[in-house]
Amino acid sequence: MDDVQARSDRSCINLCPFVFIRGQKRLMSDRPQGELVIQTIAMPQDTNPNGDIFGGWVTSQMDLGSGILAAKTAQARVVTAAMEGMSFLQPVRVGDTVRCYAHVEKIGRTSMTIPVEVWVTSYMTGEELRVTHGVFTLVAVDESGKPIPVKRGSA
Repeated sequence: MDDVQARSDRSCINLCPFVFIRGQKRLMSDRPQGELVIQTIAMPQDTNPNGDIFGGWVTSQMDLGSGILAAKTAQARVVTAAMEGMSFLQPVRVGDTVRCYAHVEKIGRTSMTIPVEVWVTSYMTGEELRVTHGVFTLVAVDESGKPIPVKRGSA
Protein backbone atom coordinates (compact mmCIF):
# COMPACT_ATOMS: atom_id res chain seq x y z
CA MET A 1 0.00 0.00 0.00
CA ASP A 2 1.34 3.47 -0.84
CA ASP A 3 2.13 5.86 2.04
CA VAL A 4 -0.62 8.18 0.85
CA GLN A 5 -3.65 6.91 -1.05
CA ALA A 6 -6.56 8.82 -2.44
CA ARG A 7 -8.70 8.61 -5.52
CA SER A 8 -7.96 11.32 -8.04
CA ASP A 9 -11.50 11.90 -9.29
CA ARG A 10 -13.65 14.66 -7.85
CA SER A 11 -16.07 12.19 -6.26
CA CYS A 12 -13.36 11.22 -3.78
CA ILE A 13 -14.02 14.32 -1.72
CA ASN A 14 -17.57 13.14 -1.06
CA LEU A 15 -17.23 9.36 -1.35
CA CYS A 16 -13.77 8.74 0.15
CA PRO A 17 -13.54 10.97 3.22
CA PHE A 18 -10.24 9.42 4.34
CA VAL A 19 -6.68 8.83 3.22
CA PHE A 20 -3.98 6.44 4.39
CA ILE A 21 -0.84 8.20 5.60
CA ARG A 22 2.00 6.01 6.86
CA GLY A 23 -0.43 3.10 6.97
CA GLN A 24 -2.89 4.93 9.22
CA LYS A 25 -6.42 5.77 8.12
CA ARG A 26 -7.10 9.49 8.57
CA LEU A 27 -10.36 11.30 8.09
CA MET A 28 -10.31 14.10 5.51
CA SER A 29 -12.24 17.11 6.70
CA ASP A 30 -14.44 19.29 4.53
CA ARG A 31 -12.61 22.27 6.06
CA PRO A 32 -8.90 23.08 6.12
CA GLN A 33 -6.99 21.62 9.06
CA GLY A 34 -4.23 23.62 10.73
CA GLU A 35 -3.19 27.23 10.46
CA LEU A 36 -2.88 29.22 7.26
CA VAL A 37 0.85 29.35 6.45
CA ILE A 38 0.84 30.50 2.80
CA GLN A 39 -1.66 32.19 0.50
CA THR A 40 -0.87 33.13 -3.08
CA ILE A 41 -2.34 33.26 -6.57
CA ALA A 42 -1.49 30.70 -9.24
CA MET A 43 0.02 32.59 -12.20
CA PRO A 44 0.55 31.74 -15.90
CA GLN A 45 4.34 31.28 -15.53
CA ASP A 46 3.64 28.33 -13.19
CA THR A 47 1.76 26.21 -15.77
CA ASN A 48 2.52 23.08 -17.73
CA PRO A 49 1.78 22.84 -21.50
CA ASN A 50 -1.86 21.93 -20.72
CA GLY A 51 -2.41 25.15 -18.79
CA ASP A 52 -2.61 23.51 -15.37
CA ILE A 53 -0.33 24.62 -12.56
CA PHE A 54 2.80 22.44 -12.21
CA GLY A 55 2.60 19.99 -9.32
CA GLY A 56 6.16 21.00 -8.43
CA TRP A 57 5.05 24.59 -7.92
CA VAL A 58 2.31 23.44 -5.54
CA THR A 59 4.81 21.21 -3.73
CA SER A 60 7.20 24.15 -3.32
CA GLN A 61 4.42 26.20 -1.72
CA MET A 62 3.80 23.34 0.71
CA ASP A 63 7.51 23.13 1.50
CA LEU A 64 7.68 26.88 2.14
CA GLY A 65 4.59 26.77 4.36
CA SER A 66 5.83 23.83 6.42
CA GLY A 67 9.17 25.61 6.78
CA ILE A 68 7.49 28.76 8.10
CA LEU A 69 5.62 26.78 10.75
CA ALA A 70 8.66 24.67 11.67
CA ALA A 71 10.93 27.73 12.05
CA LYS A 72 8.33 29.45 14.21
CA THR A 73 7.99 26.31 16.36
CA ALA A 74 11.73 25.59 16.71
CA GLN A 75 12.80 29.24 16.83
CA ALA A 76 15.70 28.17 14.67
CA ARG A 77 16.76 27.64 11.08
CA VAL A 78 15.11 24.55 9.62
CA VAL A 79 15.68 22.34 6.60
CA THR A 80 13.38 19.89 4.86
CA ALA A 81 14.52 16.33 5.51
CA ALA A 82 11.68 14.39 3.91
CA MET A 83 8.36 14.65 2.16
CA GLU A 84 5.94 11.75 2.08
CA GLY A 85 3.95 10.86 -1.02
CA MET A 86 1.28 13.21 -2.23
CA SER A 87 -1.95 12.70 -4.10
CA PHE A 88 -3.28 15.46 -6.31
CA LEU A 89 -7.06 15.39 -6.04
CA GLN A 90 -7.89 18.35 -8.31
CA PRO A 91 -5.97 20.50 -10.80
CA VAL A 92 -4.99 24.03 -9.86
CA ARG A 93 -5.79 26.62 -12.52
CA VAL A 94 -4.33 30.01 -13.34
CA GLY A 95 -5.96 32.65 -11.16
CA ASP A 96 -6.94 30.27 -8.36
CA THR A 97 -6.14 31.43 -4.84
CA VAL A 98 -3.90 28.75 -3.33
CA ARG A 99 -3.80 28.33 0.45
CA CYS A 100 -1.59 25.99 2.46
CA TYR A 101 -2.67 24.93 5.94
CA ALA A 102 -0.33 23.10 8.31
CA HIS A 103 0.01 21.91 11.88
CA VAL A 104 2.79 20.33 13.91
CA GLU A 105 1.81 16.71 14.36
CA LYS A 106 4.92 15.53 16.20
CA ILE A 107 8.08 17.02 17.65
CA GLY A 108 11.12 14.78 17.97
CA ARG A 109 14.48 15.74 19.44
CA THR A 110 15.62 17.65 16.33
CA SER A 111 12.75 17.13 13.89
CA MET A 112 9.11 18.07 13.38
CA THR A 113 6.44 16.22 11.40
CA ILE A 114 4.10 18.66 9.68
CA PRO A 115 1.06 17.63 7.61
CA VAL A 116 0.13 20.21 4.97
CA GLU A 117 -3.16 20.56 3.09
CA VAL A 118 -3.61 22.71 0.00
CA TRP A 119 -6.96 24.29 -0.75
CA VAL A 120 -7.90 26.55 -3.63
CA THR A 121 -10.63 29.04 -4.24
CA SER A 122 -11.51 28.78 -7.91
CA TYR A 123 -10.98 32.01 -9.81
CA MET A 124 -13.95 31.28 -12.06
CA THR A 125 -16.54 29.87 -9.66
CA GLY A 126 -15.46 30.79 -6.12
CA GLU A 127 -15.70 27.11 -5.18
CA GLU A 128 -13.32 25.97 -2.43
CA LEU A 129 -11.59 22.62 -2.99
CA ARG A 130 -8.88 20.58 -1.31
CA VAL A 131 -6.36 19.84 -4.05
CA THR A 132 -3.59 17.92 -2.28
CA HIS A 133 -2.00 16.97 1.01
CA GLY A 134 1.36 15.71 2.17
CA VAL A 135 3.51 15.25 5.25
CA PHE A 136 6.83 17.08 5.61
CA THR A 137 9.62 16.35 8.07
CA LEU A 138 11.81 19.31 8.94
CA VAL A 139 14.93 19.43 11.09
CA ALA A 140 16.19 22.32 13.23
CA VAL A 141 19.83 23.14 12.41
CA ASP A 142 22.54 25.50 13.64
CA GLU A 143 24.54 27.97 11.53
CA SER A 144 26.74 25.16 10.19
CA GLY A 145 23.78 22.98 9.25
CA LYS A 146 24.12 20.47 12.10
CA PRO A 147 20.89 19.26 13.77
CA ILE A 148 19.99 20.94 17.05
CA PRO A 149 17.22 20.21 19.57
CA VAL A 150 13.84 21.76 18.85
CA LYS A 151 12.92 24.38 21.43
CA ARG A 152 9.66 23.19 22.97
CA GLY A 153 6.70 25.24 24.10
CA SER A 154 7.67 28.17 21.91
CA ALA A 155 5.16 28.55 19.07
